[in-house]
Amino acid sequence: MHAQQQAGGEQGRRSWFAVSPAHLRAALYRYAVAIGTIAIVVIVYLRLPVNPTTVALTFLLVVLGVASRWGLTIATTTAVVAALALNYFFLPPVRTFTIADPQNWIALLAFLASAILASRLSERARREAENATRRRKEVERLYFLSQQLLATENVMELLNSIPQYVRDAFGLQAAAMYLPKRKEVYRTGPDHPELSEDQLESVSGRGELVVDEERQLCFVPLRIGVRPVGSLGLEGAVLSRETLEAVGSLIAISIERAGAVETLTRAEAARESEKLRSALLDSVTHEFRTPLTAIKLSVTTLLSPDPVTSDARQELLTVINEETDRLNRLVGEAAEMAQLDAQQVELRRESHNVRDMVDEALEKSKQGLAGRQVNIEIPQQLPPVRVDLERVAEVLVQLLENAVKYSPGGTPLTITAEQKGKMVSISVADRGPGIDDMEQPLVFEKFYRGRDQRYRVQGTGMGLAIAKAIVEAHGGTIGVTSQLGSGSVFYFTVPVG
Repeated sequence: MHAQQQAGGEQGRRSWFAVSPAHLRAALYRYAVAIGTIAIVVIVYLRLPVNPTTVALTFLLVVLGVASRWGLTIATTTAVVAALALNYFFLPPVRTFTIADPQNWIALLAFLASAILASRLSERARREAENATRRRKEVERLYFLSQQLLATENVMELLNSIPQYVRDAFGLQAAAMYLPKRKEVYRTGPDHPELSEDQLESVSGRGELVVDEERQLCFVPLRIGVRPVGSLGLEGAVLSRETLEAVGSLIAISIERAGAVETLTRAEAARESEKLRSALLDSVTHEFRTPLTAIKLSVTTLLSPDPVTSDARQELLTVINEETDRLNRLVGEAAEMAQLDAQQVELRRESHNVRDMVDEALEKSKQGLAGRQVNIEIPQQLPPVRVDLERVAEVLVQLLENAVKYSPGGTPLTITAEQKGKMVSISVADRGPGIDDMEQPLVFEKFYRGRDQRYRVQGTGMGLAIAKAIVEAHGGTIGVTSQLGSGSVFYFTVPVG
């Protein structure tokens, strides 16, 4: 018996502590309102000589204030307490709950009905205002979410970011998204078993919205029209059905949009690749034809039965040697461009003086610079740079050869260098015809040749593109400053070492 009583007491204590904070708060509000109503009655009854009509109107204002602040339930309690107080203290015979005059019965019932009806109207207005505020906030959050979804066009980045975007937009604890095509769940974190893959897969298959208000869980199908795309699970808040459906549609559309953009990008890349391949074939074919023709003609002459003098023989062999070197260089440029595009070139960065790079480039360009004056303006105090010496020297070689090709013979070239913050800028200036403003951004593109020079100057259009790829691999920039009739200055930057 004692054990049963102890168990009963323990159960009673558990039931007491199991009262939810919301219920406890509502009970405290009722007690406070009842005490406040009684206090008003005492003050009016003892201090102010008023009639029952004035008291009834005062109580009605109190009920309306309570309804607008705390809701219908507490306002109804206030109305009942106020009606009892009005009957007991102000309707004769006073200090009893008996009503002698039938008209007072009508007045009391009218007061109670008016108080309850006014409470209901006030509660409805308050609830509608709260709903309007909540909807406005949800629309603002939907707009914020849409901005984030539309800003991302990479499919994989978007899929990994969507749960985080939704959680941040609506202040949730967690979010998870399931896509049946990829058979994968994307989450904000691993510690949320309530958003199980089985439940997400079930919602995606059925296409029905599921809301669990007690556990604050929502599962939303992602659909475009009637076609399912996946499902979304939310934990930590219960949103309206309209908002949930809007979120589902918005995410489904953003996924489809990102997929379409990616497909379009791939198609455009394939077209550009085909265009590039055609340009490469056309350029290489054109450039290969000239040396091959010269080699074929020289070999045919040497193999002919007609006697060839010793000087003519030596000249033909020289032509074959030079044109073979030219072919070898063309093949080398094409292979190097392909390696740079594929980022397969490993740079051996070491600290070097700028003058060493310039001397190396001048040595490699000695044959092409024959008869040209080259002015070198490099300050003694210029710091060393951290670069791949051979590669950066190749950039200078390309710029020097470009200057030789596009400037009149006999005009001087100038190589300068200066420090700009943590970079060193190196430039090659010529006195050529200059480059039009419209063409300047294009000269570093693959296979691009100047409109006025493409048929007068030999080349594949790969030299400056190779220089640009090497400079950018070092973390620098390359560009040109030019004015028609005043020559051009090609410059590039490399980091201080």
